[in-house]
Amino acid sequence: MGLWIDTDMGFDDIAAILTIGHAGFSIDGVSLVFGNAPLEQVRRNAAAARQVFGWRFPMSIGRETSVLGQIETAQRILGHTGIPTLGRSLPACDPEPGEDAFHALAHWLESTARPCRILALGPLTNIAALVLARPDLARRIDDLTWMGGGAGAGNHTASAEFNAYADPEAVAIVLAHSLPLRMVDLDFCRKILCRPEEAEHLRTLGGGNANLLADLFGGFIAIATSRGRPAMAFYDPAAAAAFIRPDLVTFRPVGIAMELAGMLTRGRTVVETRSSLTAFNAELAIEAEQDRLRSVILDALSAEAAR
Repeated sequence: MGLWIDTDMGFDDIAAILTIGHAGFSIDGVSLVFGNAPLEQVRRNAAAARQVFGWRFPMSIGRETSVLGQIETAQRILGHTGIPTLGRSLPACDPEPGEDAFHALAHWLESTARPCRILALGPLTNIAALVLARPDLARRIDDLTWMGGGAGAGNHTASAEFNAYADPEAVAIVLAHSLPLRMVDLDFCRKILCRPEEAEHLRTLGGGNANLLADLFGGFIAIATSRGRPAMAFYDPAAAAAFIRPDLVTFRPVGIAMELAGMLTRGRTVVETRSSLTAFNAELAIEAEQDRLRSVILDALSAEAAR
C-alpha cells in the first residue's frame, strides 16, 4: 500500500502527520500547497517541522496559486506563519529544495503498488493539476480522503469552508473526474474537539518537544477559545484519524457539486443525499466513535511530547 499526504502545513497538519506516523503507517511522500499561508511560508513551516520532528519522507513543492491563479490564505485567522502559538514557535528555517509536486506524485503513482491512498489537508490544487495532465495516473488513486468542504455553513465565508473556497475549481475538477473521494467536512470535524487542558497536559510529559507542542497546540485551540468557544475542532487530525481508522467512522454516499459563482456562495460544497435527485460521486463522513477517534490523535501527540 502507498500513502501520500498533500498539505498546507499548519499546526493541525503537523498533528495529522504525527497521528499517522504514531499509528505505524509509512508515509511515501508529502506535497506542499498554498493554503494556511503562501507557499513560501508553507515550505518554511515544513522545513522547520522536519527539523523538529525528525521526518525522513521526501517533501515536494506544489502549487502556489489556485487553478485560476489566485491566492487565498487563512492568515487573517492563523497569523503570518499560519501557525499560531501561546509562546514557542517552530525554528526559523529556509525553505528546502524539493522536487516539483506534480512530478513527484506522478512518479509515486507510476511506481507504487496499489492501493494508492492520498490524504489531502489543504486546497486540492495539486491533485487537480495531476488529474488534468495525467488522468491515466489519477485512475490509480484508490482513496482520496479530503479534509474540506461542508454540508452545512462555512467557516471562511458564511457558505464556504476554507480549503474549498481557496480553490473551488480544483474541487470541481476532482469531482468531474470521478476520483474515489471521501470528504471529511466541517460538520464532522466539529464533533472531534480539543480543549486547553489537553494542550497543557503535553507540557507535563517531559520530552524534548513537550513545551513546543503544548504552545502550538494551545495556540491552535485559542483560535476557538479567544472567540468564546470552550473547545476547538481538530480538523486535519480528525481527517487523518478517519483515514487510518475508517472502522471508527460512518461514511455515506452523497452527490457533491461545487458552487463556482456568486459573491455569497462561491466555494460552497453542495451535498445531496437523495439518490433520486443526483448520481452519487463521493462519500461523506457523518458520524464517528468520537472518544476513540480523539484518543487516536491525543495518544499520538502525547507520545511525541514524551519522546
